[in-house]
Formats: sequence, C-alpha cells, structure tokens
Amino acid sequence: VQLQASGGGSVQAGDSLRLSCSASGGRTLSGKHIAWFRGAPGEAEEFVAAIRWSDGSTYYPDSMKGRFTISRDNAKNTAYLQMDSLKPEDTALYYCAAGTPFSYYNSVSLRRMYPCWGQGTLVTVSS
Repeated sequence: VQLQASGGGSVQAGDSLRLSCSASGGRTLSGKHIAWFRGAPGEAEEFVAAIRWSDGSTYYPDSMKGRFTISRDNAKNTAYLQMDSLKPEDTALYYCAAGTPFSYYNSVSLRRMYPCWGQGTLVTVSS
C-alpha cells in the first residue's frame, strides 16, 4: 500500500487544520491500523493518533486528547487528522503510516509497528 499525506500548511496559533492520508496500491486497509506521527527532521517521531480501520477504534496519547481527532472514510480509503486549537509546539512534519500492531495502546503507539509510511506534510504554527 502507498500512502499520501496532505493538508499541511502555515497557520496561526488557535487555528485548525485537517490532514489527509490517502491509501492506494490496490491493497485493502482492512486488518490494518493507520497512525499519525510527527517530528522534526533528524528527530524521533512522536505518536499522535491511530485508528483501527475495521471498526474505527481510536488511540491517542494524553497530550493529544481533546485537540486532535483521527477518523477514516472507508469509501475513499482515506484517513484524516483534525487538529484544533493549534499551538506553536505542534509545528512538525506529520507522517501517516500503516501497519498491523496489536490493538492496545502500547502497541499502536510504537513506530516500529508500522512498516509502510507516507511522506511528511509540514505543519507550521506561528504565535
């Protein structure tokens, strides 16, 4: 499966953005999780959110709960990350990834559980 992330941009603190992750390549996402990670070049990526494609179960670190929402559209084979009340510290490259972690937080939040990655989309939040 190939993943294409889009939707990044430059915004002001307090604004919202919605990122998209489109999957292609003829393989179904059934049985997989889609996750969003973020990071600066050369730094380890930080887990942002994940969704189990089969039933839409979602996973977030406590730091992202309430401001970030992950969702999916089965018909479009696309996952979304809605980001509200953005802060300057949210500035990063955001990556989407597909994999088959176990369906509990300590697994879905691990970068190594996702062998398939899209290119990053840059989000810049200014104060």
